[in-house]
Amino acid sequence: MNKEKRKVFAISGSTRAHSSNEVILKLIAGLYQDELDVHIYDQLARLPHFNPDVDDDHVEQSVANFRALIDSADGVLICTPEYVFSLPGALKNALEWTVSTTVFSEKPFAFIVASGLGEKTFESLALIMNTILQYKIDDDAKLLIQGARAKINSNGDVADPKVLQDIRQVVDALIRQTDKKRGL
Repeated sequence: MNKEKRKVFAISGSTRAHSSNEVILKLIAGLYQDELDVHIYDQLARLPHFNPDVDDDHVEQSVANFRALIDSADGVLICTPEYVFSLPGALKNALEWTVSTTVFSEKPFAFIVASGLGEKTFESLALIMNTILQYKIDDDAKLLIQGARAKINSNGDVADPKVLQDIRQVVDALIRQTDKKRGL
């Protein structure tokens, strides 16, 4: 059976060019090129600061586009670092723009925290997304890669085979979620 590629909207929580998180998302896109159409979002820093007073039917076009990309995707994958023991501000801002919508409601979702430590961001992102998604994220759909720069270089070469196995586990979990949602 020839399955149509699943559309995955991928968000790097880092706004830095060629960050470890972007490298991981590109690695995933390459590894799964036959199964996934991965769109790596590169406009995170361009979203306006969240303001509930303007979160209505006339939001800025960048916000409307961001929401539409999530809504049209079969699944969402976030890969983020940890900044000052928390989510990067640009990523949290983007997520805040989705709270008043249903774009994430029951959306197949997975995440990777790739950072020096990352424990606080891992916990925070799980809590935030469980609330926004309105369901519990499976343990195999989330991954913490501590010391990420030492494990994956800027070319996407993975020094630790266990990390590559763990990344595949997360993506495979996302694929299973999208297939279940699509009734496959």
